[in-house]
Amino acid sequence: MIRPSDFSSIVVLTGAGISAESGLKTFRDNDGLWEGHRVEEVATPEAFINNPSLVQQFYNTRRQQLQNEAAPNTAHKALAHFQQQYSGSFTLITQNVDNLHEQAGSQNTQHMHGELLKGRCLSTDEIFPWYEDMNEQSLCPCCKSRGNIRPHIVWFGEMPLYMKDIEEQILKCDLLIAIGTSGVVYPAAGFAQLAQAAEACTVELNLEASAVHSDFNHAYYGPATKVVTEFFRT
Repeated sequence: MIRPSDFSSIVVLTGAGISAESGLKTFRDNDGLWEGHRVEEVATPEAFINNPSLVQQFYNTRRQQLQNEAAPNTAHKALAHFQQQYSGSFTLITQNVDNLHEQAGSQNTQHMHGELLKGRCLSTDEIFPWYEDMNEQSLCPCCKSRGNIRPHIVWFGEMPLYMKDIEEQILKCDLLIAIGTSGVVYPAAGFAQLAQAAEACTVELNLEASAVHSDFNHAYYGPATKVVTEFFRT
């Protein structure tokens, strides 16, 4: 197993697999539906326009679950501990909208798909903390209007956040590590190819081979609490 501490600039990408052992249920049922609705019906700008109550209910359920049922696991903690001890350049990017990295002690996490515990003003795009249920009567702390607030989530059809900075960090790193990602959601699924084009080493830590496993120089498979803690042991 290679040693991440031997590299001078590291970019880590995490996906749902790192949070799977933290008590977070998947928002899709086995048939790909959420309480009878396609995810596209609750996670697109058009869905929010057509049925804001349903969309808000979906994220209210997830927000409550995150705050009441989930906690960072040893994989989150191992990653945070390594970041705190590491002397080189370290960039943590996550596709996850939970705050489990922050709870574990990670700093400056870039949530490319948004954050569940934040809201966004529909008029100004200002972002602010939000921990309660959100609905059409919720008072926006920015514009002071009711019903003018949405979850700070990147929906299908919207551009992920921080992309310019993320691409710059990947092109400068000498090690890219993908943890718990499926390799089917772009642009994140293309990060390993981008890193390899810049001659960086690429590593996949996953429960099983991802859809883009051939883009990685090294791969270690198993539960995140096992493979991540072993890989980042300092």
